[in-house]
Amino acid sequence: MSEKCAIVTGGTSGIGLAAARALRDQGFKVYVVSRRPFTEKGLHHVCADVSDEKQCLAAVREICQRGGEPELLINNAGFGISGAAEFTELSDAKKQMDVNFFGAVNMTKAVLPEFRKRGGGRIVNVSSVAAPAAIPFQAFYSATKAAINDYTAALANELRPYGITVTAVQPGDIATGFTAAREKSFAGDDVYQGRISKSVRKMEHDEQNGMDPAKAGAYVAKIAMKKHPKPLYTIGFSYKTICVLLKLLPCRFANWMIGKLYA
Repeated sequence: MSEKCAIVTGGTSGIGLAAARALRDQGFKVYVVSRRPFTEKGLHHVCADVSDEKQCLAAVREICQRGGEPELLINNAGFGISGAAEFTELSDAKKQMDVNFFGAVNMTKAVLPEFRKRGGGRIVNVSSVAAPAAIPFQAFYSATKAAINDYTAALANELRPYGITVTAVQPGDIATGFTAAREKSFAGDDVYQGRISKSVRKMEHDEQNGMDPAKAGAYVAKIAMKKHPKPLYTIGFSYKTICVLLKLLPCRFANWMIGKLYA
């Protein structure tokens, strides 16, 4: 029987690393894909920039050449930007979409021929509660995660006949290095009467007091190993409740509440 093989993008820190460790502990041979060198006992590394389609194809090809027969892909690579949508440089917004959304698209396209060849596979896309709860001054980050959710739902139906399952997992606030790595812009803060900096401080406080990434990563790994996953999961009871309320409440009222918190 061949060894179970998983690929985790953005698996060198935070949720991705925790998920990679959890899968390793469950007997998977785990390949971590990232731009920078990485070493950890029991994990294998392949260098690639997920925003580059050719590098993604080369990474999957290298994994196969190294004896891996991938049956699971976790698309976790991503980063955050914050600032007023009006003052965000278009190049920064496009970079956000290239990594957070098209990075998942590139890796998915690279593994699908291998999944069909082996008669099935699993794809887990790491989304965010910021998808249903679009956060002011994180407009482009929220947009990338909303795109992930719709892409996941559509892809799940396209790939079902091939035994390939696709699901998205929405974390809320997680205490990781993601906060420090966020690319922040306070351009126009005077125009917005200090609301940009106030919103970012609120966000970062919530994140740093958020869930342990090990718990979030273990949850992602658990969903990844389900035989018949749903198209969408949310991590944590409080965030599940928020997502349900956002569906039930009138749109205007739900958006007003988010604005009171972050705008």
